[in-house]
Amino acid sequence: MEFQFLGTSSGTPSKTRNVSGLALRGPGGGWSLVDCGEGTQHRILDTPLSLHDLRAIFITHLHGDHCYGLPGLLASAGMLNRTAPLALVGPPALRTFIDGVMATSELGLPYPLDYIAVDGLAGTPVLPDLAVDAIALSHRIPSWAYRFTERTVERKLDATRLRAAGIAPGPVWGELQQGLDAVLDDGRVLHAADWLLAPRKARTVIVGGDNDDPSLLLEAARTAEVLIHEATYTEEVLLKVGPAPMHSSALRVARMAQAARLPNLVLTHFSPRYQDGAGPLSMGALEAEARGVYTGSLFLARDFDRYVLGRDGTLAAKYFL
Repeated sequence: MEFQFLGTSSGTPSKTRNVSGLALRGPGGGWSLVDCGEGTQHRILDTPLSLHDLRAIFITHLHGDHCYGLPGLLASAGMLNRTAPLALVGPPALRTFIDGVMATSELGLPYPLDYIAVDGLAGTPVLPDLAVDAIALSHRIPSWAYRFTERTVERKLDATRLRAAGIAPGPVWGELQQGLDAVLDDGRVLHAADWLLAPRKARTVIVGGDNDDPSLLLEAARTAEVLIHEATYTEEVLLKVGPAPMHSSALRVARMAQAARLPNLVLTHFSPRYQDGAGPLSMGALEAEARGVYTGSLFLARDFDRYVLGRDGTLAAKYFL
């Protein structure tokens, strides 16, 4: 599993960060987009991602920095002759938004849009390789986190037992590895389930929308490998701004992640006031605040950075230069 950031700023873009967008790829190929702020399709042009391979778009909430880029992206996909259906998952009003733009701009698409309201997502097979559900968050308008979990997990052969039973590597091993029962030359039947090791844990990635109460994700984070969550402010600035914007600080997210024993935390959606370098309004200040309470693997996302989640749950960052 892997994901790549297409935008990591909150509210407005900065010179180095676009507004929210995240590309997510599961083990089965293709990719999905979580949020689509203005300019997302421009970011995609600087990646290997293709709109023909896009399987679904998940919108966490309908604030503009998370969805204003969606009409243009849909139109571009049509101009590139996409014909495959595209799933759009989000708040019920997402359909009203897109239908309104299409009607007023006379936008016609050569492919169907399959709308899925977020409250009807549970059990819906949106993606073939990832099960997806949504968790309600706390923000000025309805906002959700999406939880992506592998549907199937490969199982390895118990090679030690096979050799001990006198069954040498060969076609029989291949059949068992595929989950098929096999028949030996002497007529014995080997049932695949008896010769496969217990599967590893299915990997889970949670991508949160805007949220001022990280504790809403505590239980989900306990069983996830990765949480991607906004850290719009440092705690000092959040207290000065007050509760009205309904965002989180790096400190509050990190405290929750530590309580959940989450192995990997990726912070994003930073206020444009934070710049590289040192000082109270720096990315360094956000990082220091989170590291002060969180002992897991911590990452502060940058546009275009790509992350790979290994089968062992280890998250590795491929930083963009």
